Amino acid sequence: MLARLATFLALTAIAAAGPKPNILFILTEDQGAQAGFLGTPGIRTPHMDRLAMSGRVFRNAFVVYPVCSASKAAIFTGLHNHANGLLNNTMNFHKPAAQLTPAERANPTYAKNRIRDTIPTLTERLHAAGYYQAAMHKLHLSPNEKFPYNEFLAHPGGPAMDAFLARAAKAGKPWFLLYNIPNSHRPYPDSDKGKIRIDPAAVKLPAFLPDTPVVRQDWAEYLAGIGQADDLVGQALASLKTSGQEENTFIILLGDHGPSFQHGKMSLYDLGLRVPLVIAGPGVKPGRSDALVSELDLMPTLLDLLESAPSAEGHGISLRSLLEEKPGAKGHDFIAAEISHRGPLPNDGLQERALFDGRWKLLYRENTEPAWRQVNEDLKDRKPWGNRTYDETVRVKEQYPEAWRVLSEMDPQRLGGKLSRIELYDLQSDPDEMRDLAQDPAHATQLQRLYDILRTWARDTKDPAIQPPVELTE
Repeated sequence: MLARLATFLALTAIAAAGPKPNILFILTEDQGAQAGFLGTPGIRTPHMDRLAMSGRVFRNAFVVYPVCSASKAAIFTGLHNHANGLLNNTMNFHKPAAQLTPAERANPTYAKNRIRDTIPTLTERLHAAGYYQAAMHKLHLSPNEKFPYNEFLAHPGGPAMDAFLARAAKAGKPWFLLYNIPNSHRPYPDSDKGKIRIDPAAVKLPAFLPDTPVVRQDWAEYLAGIGQADDLVGQALASLKTSGQEENTFIILLGDHGPSFQHGKMSLYDLGLRVPLVIAGPGVKPGRSDALVSELDLMPTLLDLLESAPSAEGHGISLRSLLEEKPGAKGHDFIAAEISHRGPLPNDGLQERALFDGRWKLLYRENTEPAWRQVNEDLKDRKPWGNRTYDETVRVKEQYPEAWRVLSEMDPQRLGGKLSRIELYDLQSDPDEMRDLAQDPAHATQLQRLYDILRTWARDTKDPAIQPPVELTE
């Protein structure tokens, strides 16, 4: 009874505090930390840049599970995925729960891969507080009951946002809009069919991709997709300004994880985990922060900014002190992330965990023999996803053996790559994570330090899928 009372009080705390600001949450799909305001060569993102100038840019922002549904589940619960229950992608039923058919509810992926019923989501918290809410383009979460949006809108853009704002005003309520942008997701703009804004000669490829004209074209098309996403960001900001509600609206810009290249999406390397994050709004002091932060921090931050009680359990922290530049404000000491490959595979599934302290990155794996990984179709298929890089890396493997090694590790069941149980990287000297230092005695102290932290994290967050032994042995 006391637990139910505490939950009720937390859910209604926002409503009791009086009029509240609005929230515009711009979520770009598969956009890693590539943008004009982040210094990415070859791309201009004027609208994202303008938002970055007016808000707080977090240069060390990360997701904790680098695939769409799982990343969103972490955002909307503030919990690591092994705690919130949603691992990997679920079905995308972009509609109210009451409209789901019996067949949709019985779909095994939807029924099994879902957020636990006992965990309140941000959408539920805001619903209880009287917010008028909408999700654009997709939901891609389960169960739908935990996302009681007033509206499910098909496409992002200025006209759709204008109409939503008018309906929220008519309802006389503060609003939350998940402005989900798909353009930075494959398939990207096809430069074989029309001119794109990005010059392949002007881009800089990460070291784990072969530097060939085909791969440059693919990376340029990815950046062109971000450019299209930037156009939609501009439309959202223009609609907000026209509405006259800009001064009373918190704006969040976040990429949901990295792009579909090897070392990106569905990997725990930097391209997969590092994302753009900007927060602007009332009381937020513009500037840049190097604090370690993650998507887990967004729910507690918003609840804090709305003067609401925090969730009963959570793995994130409020970033309010950083946003307001309070003395002593700090981020995390480390960021932990995970991937569980359980699911449609012929074994219990490879388990991967990462821990990053701002310089040093530890990767830890269990169930590496046999090496089976889930490889999303857009990470490998030319049709319909437009992935040029996978086949090109195979074609030039003799010329670019290290790029081939990375690709073979991404898809070991097809290409025969061997996965290490432990990897260690110094991102200060090796930002593309190409030199594994785990076997180097000169770095044994760093390796042991991070491993001990990982073991403590797994214990404290009750990670049920890994059992790191006390002794670190290869």
